[in-house]
Amino acid sequence: MKKILLILFSFLLITGCSSKNENEIVMVTEAGFAPYEYYENNEIIGVDIEIAKEIAKELGKELVIKDIAFDSIINELKSNKADFALAGMSITEERQKEVDFSVEYATSRQVIITLKDSKIKKPEDIKGKKVAVQLGTVADLVLTEDYDVELTRQKKFLAAIEDVKAKKVDCVVMDYLPAKELLKENNELVILEEELFTDKYAVAVKKGNKELLDQINKVLQRLIDEGKIEEYTINYSK
Repeated sequence: MKKILLILFSFLLITGCSSKNENEIVMVTEAGFAPYEYYENNEIIGVDIEIAKEIAKELGKELVIKDIAFDSIINELKSNKADFALAGMSITEERQKEVDFSVEYATSRQVIITLKDSKIKKPEDIKGKKVAVQLGTVADLVLTEDYDVELTRQKKFLAAIEDVKAKKVDCVVMDYLPAKELLKENNELVILEEELFTDKYAVAVKKGNKELLDQINKVLQRLIDEGKIEEYTINYSK
């Protein structure tokens, strides 16, 4: 009897009692990145959510959204806790070693936010300054590797913005569209006209999951051709 129970227990461990529902597809994101993914009335909405809905519809599955810290997203894919990531995620050489990326679906300007009376007037002025970024974002990666600055890494962009207002840091580097949204309620701040660098976003899946990647690419290309992604961006940037 003990042997039978041991075999049954081992089978459950192998098959996984808490495996994902076959009728669901799980998207992982970090919902503090308007207009791509953010909360409104306790619901996650945004450009990436609309794209994810189209992916789920194409596959005939129910969409499940997991909101976690940005720097944990890749591990969720690698450990099969999520099927794909839509999180304003840039293609980088480092990330390509760990996950596979779809075609690019959006281009973003990485801009500098600072106080209106700041001495930072152009990108070169951030040299040697205290700069806030969101942990794990492309701004974090690029500034760490290529810029002579003192970085402060925050889990949320709102915390980074508060650091600027409190003069704990000199500026924030982030995507233009969410930056524009954040400044609607922060009149003391300004976005510099010249971007620091340009960024492009793609969907990420577990390395080797070609079948899902091909299906995602099919959906993305259709949305791009129909002008839907641009439409989503405009609608969620108002």
